Amino acid sequence: MTTSYQPLARGDAHAIAASFLPAHPLGNRWDYYYTRTKLGTDPLYPGVCDVLRGCNAPLLDMGCGLGLLAHTLRAAGLSMPYRGVDSDAAKIARARRVAARAQLGDVAFDTVDLARVIPEHRGSVAILDVLQFIPEAAQVRAVDAAIAMLAPGARLVIRTGLADGSRRARITRAVDLFSRVVGWMHATPLQLPTAELLRSRFDAAGLQSEFIPLYGNTPFNNWRVVATRAG
Repeated sequence: MTTSYQPLARGDAHAIAASFLPAHPLGNRWDYYYTRTKLGTDPLYPGVCDVLRGCNAPLLDMGCGLGLLAHTLRAAGLSMPYRGVDSDAAKIARARRVAARAQLGDVAFDTVDLARVIPEHRGSVAILDVLQFIPEAAQVRAVDAAIAMLAPGARLVIRTGLADGSRRARITRAVDLFSRVVGWMHATPLQLPTAELLRSRFDAAGLQSEFIPLYGNTPFNNWRVVATRAG
């Protein structure tokens, strides 16, 4: 796997974002502009697709939001079964509608309050930009639950900011707080996890892990964290 990623090419980002255009010309275009900007500036999805390439295990996307991972997986030619879960019922409704419009195959979305319910799953797991919105004890529970879901040869991929005292970490937290203020995020950011916390959970479970920066040209302290269980 490579260790340097760029956002989606402009044409690819626009093609996925077009699925989020409203049916009526005067409809709300927030999701369209958000998606186009997110895919065109953040190397998140190419980095995650690279991790999952060659792995056919079913994928659970915990905290899936609008389901952008499903769109980018299919655009990259990856066809593993995908299930996205999120506590935001409005986003899940839009994710279902747009996935159907885009004719994404073997994709499902469900509203799940992950603070109360951990879905049953066996395969790979993605936790993208979620951990900073839950307290440390809940971070441990979420990571341990994801580890328990891993099938042999499957992959756990996490994208998160890391608390390391850097300027990037401070910017990451500030923008997360802003996202809450403007209403895009329904949860208040609490704290970034540390690399030591995550690595301790992986080591305790006997997993191999890898941490690489995944912030590209953004100012954020985002990292791609991958853990695997030997096949």
